[in-house]
Amino acid sequence: MSINSHEQKKVSPSSSGEEDTFTIKVLICDDEPLARERLKTMLDKTGGIETVEDTAANGTQALELIEKNQPDIVLLDIQMPGMDGLTCAQKIADMETPPAVIFCTAYNQHALDAFKAQAVGYLLKPIRQSELAKSLKQAQRLTQSQITALNARNHSNEEHVVARTRQGVELIPASDITLFQADQKYVTVSYPKGEVLIDEPLKSLQERLGDSFVRIHRNALVARKAIESMSQSDDGFYVLNIKGLNEPVTVSRRHVSSVRRVIQGTSR
Repeated sequence: MSINSHEQKKVSPSSSGEEDTFTIKVLICDDEPLARERLKTMLDKTGGIETVEDTAANGTQALELIEKNQPDIVLLDIQMPGMDGLTCAQKIADMETPPAVIFCTAYNQHALDAFKAQAVGYLLKPIRQSELAKSLKQAQRLTQSQITALNARNHSNEEHVVARTRQGVELIPASDITLFQADQKYVTVSYPKGEVLIDEPLKSLQERLGDSFVRIHRNALVARKAIESMSQSDDGFYVLNIKGLNEPVTVSRRHVSSVRRVIQGTSR
């Protein structure tokens, strides 16, 4: 989804000679009046934003207001009476010149479906001013090449995990992940950008991701392609060296044989 640049209103350059800027038109859709008012207040504090005067309480109203006002960005709740946000986003994606969609919701379990609906952002309530401003900026800067890549990813069969990071809720391709390590109720995900926490259990991850990940401990899964070598420490414990990680990871005795077979290129 891209910003409808032909609908943007140009603001006159300042006397200091700064470059022209654009006002971005934003439509709010949420079934809670207080939530709509809070978003409007936050938008009013964000420079370069024009909020559509009418707001929507469900997906049907949002589609009508998009047709009428041609906004550049829609802030869209997910769980609403009548047409929900995901259904609305799918209909928006089929438009000839669709506005960008940023989901604003209290539920993180819909993130995968949201990105499949080509949303460019996914914010969890209570939404912070800084998070909203960042998502709006990202939506404005989305290039056509990024849109193509996003669409290709969303229509592929590759698995992803959903994580909440400082940038909001993100989808991390399973192919980028080297290690899942459980600690109480959360799982730490190691990937090239660092580490993030998710709340999907290891058992579910292993079932969903299949043979691309190997169980090396009751609390750890490792990507097959990330395994470099296994060695035995002086105290008799086995450890695994993993690509991209500075510290080796312990292999439980019950999994040593299966990990060794993986390293040797064989399987059970």
